[in-house]
Amino acid sequence: MQLPDLSATDTLPKLLMYNAERWPDDVATREKDLGIWKSFSWLDTATRVRDLALGLLALGVSRGDVVGIIGRNRPHWVWAELAAHSVGGMSLGIYEDSLGKEVSYLLDYGEVKCVFAEDEEQADKLLDIANDLPSLKWIVYNDERGMRKYDDPRLISRKELVKRGKSVPVSDLDRIIGEGSGGDVAILCTTSGTTSNPKLAMLQHRRFLEHIAAYLRADPRAPTDEYMSLLPMAWIMEQVYAVAMPLVCRIRVNYPEDQSTAMHDLREIGPTHVLLAPRVWEQISADVHARMLDANRLSQAMFERGIKLGSKALEQGQRSWFADVLLYNTLRDRLGFSKVKAAATGGAALGPDTFKFFLAMGVPLRQLYGQTELCGAYTLQRAEDGLDFDSSGVAFDNTKIRIENPDENGVGEIVTFHPDMFKGYYKQPETTQETLTADGWMMTGDAGFLDEKGRLTVIDRVKDLATTSKGVRFSPQFIENKLKFSPYIGECVILGHDKASVTAILCIRYSMVSKWAEARGLAFTTYTNLSALPEVYTLIQGEVDKVNTSLPPAQRIARFLLLYKELDADDGELTRTRKVRRAVIDERYAPIIEALYTGKGRVEMETEVTFEDGRTGKIRADMAIQDLASGVDTLQAAE
Repeated sequence: MQLPDLSATDTLPKLLMYNAERWPDDVATREKDLGIWKSFSWLDTATRVRDLALGLLALGVSRGDVVGIIGRNRPHWVWAELAAHSVGGMSLGIYEDSLGKEVSYLLDYGEVKCVFAEDEEQADKLLDIANDLPSLKWIVYNDERGMRKYDDPRLISRKELVKRGKSVPVSDLDRIIGEGSGGDVAILCTTSGTTSNPKLAMLQHRRFLEHIAAYLRADPRAPTDEYMSLLPMAWIMEQVYAVAMPLVCRIRVNYPEDQSTAMHDLREIGPTHVLLAPRVWEQISADVHARMLDANRLSQAMFERGIKLGSKALEQGQRSWFADVLLYNTLRDRLGFSKVKAAATGGAALGPDTFKFFLAMGVPLRQLYGQTELCGAYTLQRAEDGLDFDSSGVAFDNTKIRIENPDENGVGEIVTFHPDMFKGYYKQPETTQETLTADGWMMTGDAGFLDEKGRLTVIDRVKDLATTSKGVRFSPQFIENKLKFSPYIGECVILGHDKASVTAILCIRYSMVSKWAEARGLAFTTYTNLSALPEVYTLIQGEVDKVNTSLPPAQRIARFLLLYKELDADDGELTRTRKVRRAVIDERYAPIIEALYTGKGRVEMETEVTFEDGRTGKIRADMAIQDLASGVDTLQAAE
């Protein structure tokens, strides 16, 4: 399709007005509420954004101010964000499940003046920290249920905000939007924060939109296409797909009623484009296989036959019509993928078995790669390259990639440049300079290599590449990804830097292992109880043995332990985008790590956990440590 002239419509609000003027009645977005899909046209969207923007002006929010947004995925988030941009402000998205201390850090760092909050839960979270935030003047809530008991003067409903905005002339807002420049900062987007508190990358209007245009040249969209917003709105890729991309190509964005109905709602819409994190693709696959454990023998036989035929045809670059009739046509419909034309995953590696499962089904799944600072993805796998489970594809036409200080295998740090990258880190000029090379390229901190076709393969974080005390270099993430290819293993942490051997802390995938245990009549009550069963240890040992056979002898896992709990972002063990914080793991589970390397058969420890409401508690557990026959030579050699 013909993209708009971004030299004229060089800000997000200008592009919104452009769409509302030319396609006022076309559907821009839908939201499911109380079981009913509600549609909003481009004119509806522009009107709602205008009303909120006038309200912000009435509150005294003006050019250069920062407006925070916290809540679930819904049109109100996007309207609030575009309203902040309309008055010349910068938006700061905050993950819905962030704890109070995380929210406080971000609001203080950004000197946020006004926050849009979804409901009473988020308002409570903000009120608990508001007195420590002198810049915070207003909390605008959307859902009024339970809010009557509050009398804090900083609280204001959206309805009241809109009412106050009626005192501001619309011409004032039009003038401010017109004065906006493509060089203005639109979004303060949080980085992943794997090693410390997240930084805020400053993304400018014109650059962000230009990079969206480059994305669309690599993977086109049309106004008739449908997208379901399922990933956190604060994440850079959801900012791409749900906020900026619809403005550029008018793809329709759909919002589920809530997370519990997301997959059902996805089936109702039948999106043409899907973006999901690797863990979500893996969970969908695991859930399908788990449900088959409860099916009758005929259904199980049909499933296994369909998978076998589909996988065989895929390896030959074909599709099996019989597998489609037997299994995949129904499965695609049940999952909501019957109309998908393009599906993507990124943020971490996806296992080849999961990849094959969806490709054989007919879901055109491709892997992408990028960073917040580079406006999201800038590489994407090409369909013409055939089966490719390792690389993240080739760079967009506006992007250059080089490998800095490559070793004998061509592996080095990935360094990237495109003209639409971030302006810098908010209020951190020194950190910005440390991230950029002398010629203005960004050092990603990731290790990888380029093949002869220009495809980028990402191996691990440079700082996370490890070397044993025997001088064996290995990538913990590479081994972790292999382990997570198993349907029974969720999160995991590989250890071994400066140690004599490689060991692992593993978390079971509860949804799958619980089904497996039930099918065998094993009694358990909780995650902790299930993970401690000897039969589960035997199951997981078999999965680890499979991975060990694919690794060089010196990199094989010698011992492992099943952790009594899942790794949790609330406990600081994972980032909000589910990346492992290794420094936290090393400190929190020091007794476990010590036991893994001192030959102990069991380890007991007590740790503090954080619940969803911010309260803390303690868990005590006694865990077995399993030695592996496939890694015993490595362990004996080390000893």
